[in-house]
Amino acid sequence: MILKRIFLLIVYLCFIQFYSNISFSLDPDEILENKKLETRARIISKNTRCLVCQNQSIDESNAPLAKDLRIIIRKKIIEGKTDSEIYKFLTDRYGDFILLKPPLKLSTFVLWFLPIILLLIGISIIFYHNKKSLNK
Repeated sequence: MILKRIFLLIVYLCFIQFYSNISFSLDPDEILENKKLETRARIISKNTRCLVCQNQSIDESNAPLAKDLRIIIRKKIIEGKTDSEIYKFLTDRYGDFILLKPPLKLSTFVLWFLPIILLLIGISIIFYHNKKSLNK
């Protein structure tokens, strides 16, 4: 009975980690007072890659550069810039790599289609190898 409760507690804690929307990387001085503007800033921050951590958004990262980018985004929102203008500013400054979902264009073609091509090559190698071993 005790093992079952411990197991359920561990599962519960795991689900809390995966499904919670709490971000501890934001400092209280970064948060905008206007809820709508803060929501916009959080959405843009969640779609922007941290250049230090590389696999985290700047919303999740504690890196100093991520904090600077969050502040810049909030300043741009206060200035009245649209989301597309902010994304354009970021990509002009840091390139398409800063976006967690880069646009499909000629310079990112390999990024989008190389995994599919490698998957097809892998499947064909496995299929060819299995066909060859069945003929023996």
